[in-house]
Amino acid sequence: MLKQPPSIFNDVIGPVMKGPSSSHTAGPTRIGKLAGQLLQGELKKVRVEFSATGSFAMTYRGQGTDRGLVGGLLGWDPEDERISTSLEEAAARGIEVEFNVTDFKADHPNTAKITLAGEGEEVKLTALSVGGGMIEIIEIDGFPLSISGDFYEILLFLHQDCKEEAAALMEEYRALAGEGGFSHYFAAKGRGLVNIKMATPLSPETLEKAAKRDGVARALMLTPVLPVLSRKNCTVPFATAVEMQAFAQREGLDLWEAALRYEMERGRWTEDKVFEKMGEIIGFMEASVKEGLENRTRQGKILKPQAGIFQEAAREGKLIGTGVMNTAMAWSMAVLEVNSYLGVVVAAPTAGACGVLPGAVLGSAAEMQASREEQVKAMLAAGGIGLLIAKQATFAAEVCGCQAECGAGSAMAAAGLVQLAGGTLEEGVAAASIALQNLLGMICDPVAELVEVPCLGKNVVAVANALSSANMALAGVDPVIPLDEVIQAMYQVGTMLPRELRCTGLGGVAVTGTGRAIKKRLDTSR
Repeated sequence: MLKQPPSIFNDVIGPVMKGPSSSHTAGPTRIGKLAGQLLQGELKKVRVEFSATGSFAMTYRGQGTDRGLVGGLLGWDPEDERISTSLEEAAARGIEVEFNVTDFKADHPNTAKITLAGEGEEVKLTALSVGGGMIEIIEIDGFPLSISGDFYEILLFLHQDCKEEAAALMEEYRALAGEGGFSHYFAAKGRGLVNIKMATPLSPETLEKAAKRDGVARALMLTPVLPVLSRKNCTVPFATAVEMQAFAQREGLDLWEAALRYEMERGRWTEDKVFEKMGEIIGFMEASVKEGLENRTRQGKILKPQAGIFQEAAREGKLIGTGVMNTAMAWSMAVLEVNSYLGVVVAAPTAGACGVLPGAVLGSAAEMQASREEQVKAMLAAGGIGLLIAKQATFAAEVCGCQAECGAGSAMAAAGLVQLAGGTLEEGVAAASIALQNLLGMICDPVAELVEVPCLGKNVVAVANALSSANMALAGVDPVIPLDEVIQAMYQVGTMLPRELRCTGLGGVAVTGTGRAIKKRLDTSR
């Protein structure tokens, strides 16, 4: 299937979501919202299977995969406050929900096999949560396909495997799909499926007409769940740091401008729309910082409020004076704490690293009294670096450890800080390279499978690393290893990490005596 280029607002900065995990909560919510559209009648029963060797099997309760998936099936978005009560709401509606860990081979650690049943109908699908809230449905009722939530997806299920009928349907709907649409045909067990991807929705009348065609068993349209839609022949100006630098040099662009131009071409958005969207995201980040700093009562399952007391200690002169660093650290802690008690945060690039960009970039911007326009430019610069990581590696700790989350977030933040300080594109790229080099090999070892400990400290470390790396680059320190090569090294290192150190709770501090005791206590209370 056609792999679409990453988008800042799809893959890198976002979604706005209810904690605690982008891959284990927001991603499953999006899966659920897409999957729920596959039933034509009312949902009566849900059965979900997770691979025994995958990350979901270990973390689906602690990180809200069950609640996110069911919330999506109820039609809710990742930021919906009701996600925490989705299981109770499903029960109140008479929907039977079942989760099982079973032995089946899965190529991705975040794989779910889902069976949905209604009155006289049943749908089976396999879906992946690939990191940062991004998803892919890879199978529906035995048909191997690829749906990521960035198109209007027309599904025409045929009674028979009839290529002639399929070809006629595809030809007929090609004009309706428009310039950005395209289609595929799949066969399985004597049946056929025409999948037409469209950049605009099909009218209900046209869909109803399709359902009545001879040979068509049923016709469905799935609406997108991502903010930036895709299209056929979706082009972007660069995919690597080398290409980005060459593009910027030709066009005379700063890093933020290169990222802006990329996102405008990727989504066919205007400059104003990109700026407005990033400003909206910054607003959500600021709200989570404020909530975390003011909170004195709400806490996670492990963490008590920490950011507020840290900020007070700084004000009282109890801490070593580090200038902007203490503000950035407090802001980072605040956001991670909001995430830990299931508040609303922005995955940037993931929920596990959600404190890094608000802490480093927005905390520094506050100290520097930077304008909103300067903040947006800094976040665009950060997003530009994130695009390179999304394209060449991953943001999923389940695949590459926390270096792919806090490490990637730190590299992005370092570039954003350089932009905030008025540095050049070359200095921003150098800062990102230094920052990512510094955190290669960072493992993901959540205590009790929760996004709290040691996640809080790792976000703070990533903030400090971003500030240090930005200053090193601004001073002219040579990163030596080009950013593209560091990103590739990160992916190689990540795939070398054992499964126990990739978000399973089976290694690191998660299996210390205290870590095990916390898990036992929480398991008893669940």
